[in-house]
Amino acid sequence: MPVEKNNIKENHGDIENKEKSEKLNSEEEKKENKKGLEKSEEDKKEEQTIEQILEAKVLKLEEDLKMSEDKYLRLYAEFENFKKRKNQEIATNNKYKSQDIISKLIPSIDNLERAISSVKENDENSQIIKGVKMVCEGVMHALSEEGVEVINPTGQEFDPNYHQAVLKEENKEKESNTILETFQKGYKLKDRVIRPAMVKVNVTEEK
Repeated sequence: MPVEKNNIKENHGDIENKEKSEKLNSEEEKKENKKGLEKSEEDKKEEQTIEQILEAKVLKLEEDLKMSEDKYLRLYAEFENFKKRKNQEIATNNKYKSQDIISKLIPSIDNLERAISSVKENDENSQIIKGVKMVCEGVMHALSEEGVEVINPTGQEFDPNYHQAVLKEENKEKESNTILETFQKGYKLKDRVIRPAMVKVNVTEEK
């Protein structure tokens, strides 16, 4: 009987040790699981941090790209505007390139026309007058080929864009604002007035 009691005690002790061991193993497993969970959480946080950093870098790159595109578009627009202005300047210069020489020739044409109109033609001077007329006509023909037009507006309505009123007169037989006389012809090159015509304008009082 004593032997059986000893065996029972030993078995009981083994069971207790086994339970203690299992309990310790369970606690260790819990600790390991807890550590694993904590580590997993840390890994997730680290992954989230890396992802946030990458997203921030991507956003920064997108902003830089947009700024570069905007800068390029502004520069391109400025260049296009500059090119248009230069082309317009060149076209304008080509269109009116002969204006300076024409402006210098006009007074000489005035003198030739005054000389022709002031001299009474006779047998002695007819050839000279004819020669002067031919010179004057030749010059006017050359100017016409360059796009020059004469402004000789007698009988037309006064237009301040083309005419300069130096005298006013009342003539009831004519409509008001009609040009009665041209003292000096004007000239224009294409659509630009080089010199307005000097005129006398009819001004009638309205009743």
